[in-house]
Amino acid sequence: MEEEKNAGPKEPTPYLYLPKINSPEDLKKVPEWDLPEVASEIRRYIIETVSKTGGHLASSLGAVELAVALHYVFNTPDDKIVWDVGHQAYAHKIITGRRDAMPTLRQTGGISGFPKRSESPYDAFGTGHSSTSVSAALGMAVASALKGDKDRWHIAVIGDGALTGGMALEALNDAGAWKGDIRLLIILNDNNHSISEPVGALSQNLTKLVSTPAFLEARERSKKVLSTIPKLWDLAKRLEKQAVNFVSPPSSLFSAFDLNYFGPVDGHDVHYLVRVLRNLQTQRGPIVLHVVTRKGKGYEPAEADPTHYHGVGKFAPAEGLKQKAKGAPSYSGVFGKWICDMAERDPRVYAITPAMTEGSDLVEFAKRFPTRFRDVSIAEQHAVTYAAGLACGGMKPIAAIYSTFAQRAYDQIEHDVALQGLPVLFAIDRGGIVGADGPTHHGLFDIALFRALPGVTVFTPSDENECRLALNTAFSLDSTTMVRYPRGKGPGVPVTASLTETIPVGKARVLKEIPDSVQKGRRVTILAFGAMAWRLEGAAEKLRAGLVDMRFAKPLDDEAIVRAAEESDLLVTAEEGIIAGGAGDGVLETLAAKGIEVPVLEVGVPDVIPSHGSLDALLRDCGMDEDSVVRRVGEKLLAIGGAVRYKE
Repeated sequence: MEEEKNAGPKEPTPYLYLPKINSPEDLKKVPEWDLPEVASEIRRYIIETVSKTGGHLASSLGAVELAVALHYVFNTPDDKIVWDVGHQAYAHKIITGRRDAMPTLRQTGGISGFPKRSESPYDAFGTGHSSTSVSAALGMAVASALKGDKDRWHIAVIGDGALTGGMALEALNDAGAWKGDIRLLIILNDNNHSISEPVGALSQNLTKLVSTPAFLEARERSKKVLSTIPKLWDLAKRLEKQAVNFVSPPSSLFSAFDLNYFGPVDGHDVHYLVRVLRNLQTQRGPIVLHVVTRKGKGYEPAEADPTHYHGVGKFAPAEGLKQKAKGAPSYSGVFGKWICDMAERDPRVYAITPAMTEGSDLVEFAKRFPTRFRDVSIAEQHAVTYAAGLACGGMKPIAAIYSTFAQRAYDQIEHDVALQGLPVLFAIDRGGIVGADGPTHHGLFDIALFRALPGVTVFTPSDENECRLALNTAFSLDSTTMVRYPRGKGPGVPVTASLTETIPVGKARVLKEIPDSVQKGRRVTILAFGAMAWRLEGAAEKLRAGLVDMRFAKPLDDEAIVRAAEESDLLVTAEEGIIAGGAGDGVLETLAAKGIEVPVLEVGVPDVIPSHGSLDALLRDCGMDEDSVVRRVGEKLLAIGGAVRYKE
């Protein structure tokens, strides 16, 4: 007994199948009865690697058997698989030749956390935003049919949450109109049990029966005979739908779109999945297969709390995620505290979010003010127009939405809110470069998009206390406002502003003046927006430059811009967003309108979409980090040769 205690940690069980699987063709060489063990090894490898890199864990663990079965049955990459959102596709990546690259997942220079067409021929469509898979797969299926290739399958794997997005329903409506000439399989990955009860024997056996070639052939023969007698054919269709709906109520949704529905089936029974998929291969036309899975499957902490384990940082698998020590609040945390405080004070406060309750830090608000909170699911467009309706009804709605997802509701923001001048406050989270989530999640375009809207005020708070002040001020205005803040934590400035403290709209604050000792030809002022104000404090110090926190992308402080131009030989605009059309371009517009000529260096994201990786590395790649800005300013000053500004 004592020897067993002192034996030390056990050696991990070696992988027997995984080292041999470098492609779906290798997977197909595995005997079918061994597929559960393959799935088990893939699941263990996902936990092992994601615990070291961070990533989307629970969803990927739930889709392992589904990925194995799809690649085992279908002829990928000739047959196309589109993974909606894509955060459940880690098993897919492992099977399709990226097993050894998994330790680089979401790391600088490593593989993406989402499917990416340029990364692998097996990634049929780049994803990251929700509810796009059915539209994309339908388009591919139609393209194949037009080219005469009617045997290629096109598979959309969509979660039940993604079905709450209106775009998915639009695609289902269109897909139902295609009959017999395309091969489209829509797999509903029901991983929340929010649509169906647990799978029972009756529904399993029904699916097995109705997906067999014999049944499908009989159905087609009956259709040919009965379709000549319209009333009898309608009766037969109704009876079939009623029989299936009795066992599986979710099918009524797909029946309404005239789509052939099968399921629900156990998404963790890989043998059964393989048999059903092989049966469905004999069909043509759009098909829906309802698969029930469990998020976090195979890792007990993730099964117990899939929301907590949806997106994880590094952790020890044996210990699970630990409670983070409380420190300075993140920008989201500042917003979460502020909206609770304001709701206590003003009964008109109403919070809306499109499936971002946790990420936007609205959990506490939802608990304390349940009648004034609505998570509308993945429905950004509805969220915005719903907010507009609330504003028309006398409420003060606050829509919390990530920058990258706000793009999806731009028309509603312009047409339904801004055009009518409605007092909706948009809390735009994750503005700027977000790091490991990469291109699909960077918030690069919000400043350029929203400053183009007449009558809209765009706040770009630089630190935690400024964020609270911006929220106070935005709430006090009877117009459309945007408070745009980055992901994560700021510089750690104490949040001391009371709810009644505001700042003058369109007025900047000077953080650092140009020292009088700086000679002509070397005088520089940095006009910084948002977090760039504190990120470039060191650069301002090294350059002995002035530093202005502009506070607003719209309206701009024209007086501060003119004053800086008059005092400087070079202006530097700095923002964490795309340069084209951004706040820096707004400064150039002001200078042009005032007839002022002064050299300007625009610092921001150039005409590219940055990759994924660490924030520091991505800022450096874009020439936005402290050292890069110091170097670029020095090069610009050298190029202009101490050129003097021209003032009319």
